[in-house]
Formats: sequence, C-alpha cells, structure tokens
Amino acid sequence: MFDTATALGLSEPALVALVGLVGGIVLGLAARLGRFCTLGAIEDLLYGSSDIRMRMWALAVGVAVTAVFVMEATGWVATAETFYIAGGWNPVAHVLGGVLFGYGMALAGNCGYGALARLGGGDLRAFVIVLVMGVSAYVVLSGPLAAARVALLPPDLIRGEVPAGFAALGGALLGVADHAVGLAAGLAIATAALWPERMRREGRAVLWGAAVGLAIASGWAGTAWIAAHGFETPALASHSFARPLGDTLLWAMLASGLTLSFGVGSVAGVLGGALIGALIRGHFRWEACEDARELRRQIGGAAAMGVGGAVALGCSVGQGLTAFSVLAYGAPLTVACIWAGAWLGLRHLIHGFAPS
Repeated sequence: MFDTATALGLSEPALVALVGLVGGIVLGLAARLGRFCTLGAIEDLLYGSSDIRMRMWALAVGVAVTAVFVMEATGWVATAETFYIAGGWNPVAHVLGGVLFGYGMALAGNCGYGALARLGGGDLRAFVIVLVMGVSAYVVLSGPLAAARVALLPPDLIRGEVPAGFAALGGALLGVADHAVGLAAGLAIATAALWPERMRREGRAVLWGAAVGLAIASGWAGTAWIAAHGFETPALASHSFARPLGDTLLWAMLASGLTLSFGVGSVAGVLGGALIGALIRGHFRWEACEDARELRRQIGGAAAMGVGGAVALGCSVGQGLTAFSVLAYGAPLTVACIWAGAWLGLRHLIHGFAPS
C-alpha cells in the first residue's frame, strides 16, 4: 500500500480537496474565459437562435463519459461504486427536483456553479445566491426537512440486480463489457456535439467544452487513485454545487472540528479560477442588486435551487455533467427536467404566465 499522505506531505482529506481544487480552477476558468454556462446555453437556444453553447455543454458530457469509461476499461475507476449508481434511484425525485432547480436557476439568473463564477468576478449578488442555496440544500439534506424528504422521496426507491446505470444495463442486454457501452455512448455524444461545421469553427467553445469534460473526469480519477493507494479509502467523487456549497459554509465556520472534502476544494477552485479568469479578461468589478425586487427574486431562486438540488441529488453540474459522466439513470431525466424548469422560469420572467 502506498501512503499518499507520507509521500506528498498532505493528509488524505487534504489531498482529496486538492483534487477538487484543481478541477474547480479549470471549471472557474471555463466559466469566465469560455462562457460555459448551463442557463446561458438554454437562453441562447431559446432566445438567441444559437446552439453553440448547448453543443459546448454536450461536448463536455461526451468528453467526460469517454474519459471515465477509458479509465474503467483500464481498471482505474469503477463506475458501479459511484454515488450516483450504487445507491439505486428515484425517478420522481429527479423529476420534481430537476424542475424546481431549473425554475430557481432562471429566477436567480445562475446555477450554483454560475453563481460561484460570478462571485469570483466581484458580483455580490452571487454571494447571496451561494449562501441561500447552500443553507437551503442543507435544510432538506440533513436539517428539519430531511426526514420528510427521505419518507416522501427516498433516493433509493428503485434498486435492481444491475447497477443503476446505462452502461451496466447495455452491457447486460448486449452481452458486452460495460465500458464498451460507455465508450460508444461518450464518443457518440461528442461526435454529435461537433458534427456541424459551425461548431468546429468555434475553437474557444471546443477547447473549453473539452476542458470541462476533463475536469469532471479528473475528479473521479483523483479520488479513485487516492482510494486505491491510501489508507482511508475516501468515496469516489467529482464536481457538484448543491450540497458542497453548504459543506463549504460549514467548513468555513467549523474547520477545527471538520475535515476537508472534495466539495470544499471544488468550490474554492471555481472561485479561484473565476477570479483569475476575470482578471485576465479585465472583467472584475464589484456589483450589487439594483433594487429589492431583484434581491427577492434571486433569494427565492437560490432557495428553490438548494431544495431542488437536494431532492434530485445534484445540480446542473452534479447531475448534468458528473452523474452523466458515469451514465447514471437519473442524469438525463434530471437534465431534461432542469431544462423544462428553466424554460418555465424564463417564460415567467419574460412573458408572465399569460398565454402567448
């Protein structure tokens, strides 16, 4: 057994947080330099007649899936052991949580990841979103509403003999290795994202879309390596920004009694990467809410995202990229519902609920 703590002079929790920090920096840079944003992609598609950022998002998914299943083929990562697959799934929770998260994302103007990226550029409105989202997620995950969530929407409602992932299902049906199905799916998604020539001409979008996918894969790779070579066997993890916002708030207040985690490192990394990106572009400036109505809308949206992310067990990144990278059953369903919720929220903001 190789002792990572001795070799690198870090405790294993600190090493796990470092993996999250490095990937988070890439994600923060992608948001500020590459304009990678889930809500922005939806807005461009619905109202800007452009699918470039949506294809950029799909490319990130394809690269992440491909990289993860390459690692599974080599024995580095076991996707069946990841949080999103090992514990079963609950489609009702993914639908309700996804719609609520998407609606809140539209009201707030950002998801948790986007809020961190804006905060790194000096936007104090995003600071409020981060605080409210982190607290509201914890209220539902382990606070006063936790018992109701588990009773009404248990995350492991459906458990089968086959792990809750499309690669395992496809492998069982076709009689092939799980990683073969995963590789085929990842390459197909990436190819579809890059298929139009207009997308391939967008070098920045291609670069940062691929970088995001690799950042997601790096989380699985790093935590799997530490689990295999260390002594504490941490859980496999990659990036998400619902519960980790609450984890970071708790760590900031109670660090002497808590250990570092991947999520805390990831949040810090996105903030740091976004700050670097904002400074590079010359976009750093302090901003605040213009009026009370804007603040009220953002607080309500952040609370909805926190609750929705807790119920769906992930946000636009946690489910939309990280869970998708291991082809978990809940990922595409949650993504579709986040998009539907965001469409509803944007329609509410732009047109109201009156019929068109």
